[in-house]
Amino acid sequence: MTTTPAPEHLTDGWEQATPHADSLCRTFVHHWAEQNAAFAAAAGGIVARTDRFIVADHGHETGFFNAVVLLAPPRDWDALLDELDPYLTRGSGNLMLWSLWPTPDLRGRGWSLMGHPPVLLRPPADLAPVPPPAPEPHVVRTAPELALWADVAVEAYPLPAPDGGPALLGPALLADERLAFRVSHDDGGNPVSVSAHFVEHGLASLAFGATLPAARGHGHWARHARTRLRARPDLWHAGIFSDLSRPLAEAIGFLPIVRFSLWFHPRCDEEQS
Repeated sequence: MTTTPAPEHLTDGWEQATPHADSLCRTFVHHWAEQNAAFAAAAGGIVARTDRFIVADHGHETGFFNAVVLLAPPRDWDALLDELDPYLTRGSGNLMLWSLWPTPDLRGRGWSLMGHPPVLLRPPADLAPVPPPAPEPHVVRTAPELALWADVAVEAYPLPAPDGGPALLGPALLADERLAFRVSHDDGGNPVSVSAHFVEHGLASLAFGATLPAARGHGHWARHARTRLRARPDLWHAGIFSDLSRPLAEAIGFLPIVRFSLWFHPRCDEEQS
């Protein structure tokens, strides 16, 4: 009697034990998940971790920051969605689902396809220099400055502001050394543009950026971007961009790598209101 030896397992790069640095795509997936988790945790929300996904749930509408980020390609989509169902029964606003891999049609489970936003990467500024901005955006250092940052972000993006307050930030973010917030002003000294910079897993990202409509077209986005690139010239930078903002990123050296599949699902509180 003969037996057939079990086939040798060949890594696909998404096993739980695979180092984050196995590929830039793997690094970014974990980086993006941790960024969302940082914002949710600082705001007093829920962060749930498994070896397959990370959930960052503020409990109320926060745009793209209420999110499930998949860390590996699902083997059973129905089982995955079953695991996510409890996060749809509390809170309000949409819950996002970010998948680096093609997905089946999830509409039968109540999800809607938002689109396929691209991830762009840029080599370190030490290897691909970037000119200094003038003037350089101001670094946010105090709670009042962070609150002002949030006011601009909510109006410029725009983001929902439940009960008249910012939906996105918690003061604890100022103590998170992975994050830096910046604001730039118009000629009258009024804050008109904001950005966030996040460093995790050896990768930096243009984590957030928004400019008030009246101030757009005056170079604020580029100044914020160049400032962040120069702040960590030793690191690769990444970002998720819309197709509208993608040309701005490509103009300063970012290259398109891959597109996410982005789905959203309304929460029960929102559906019943």
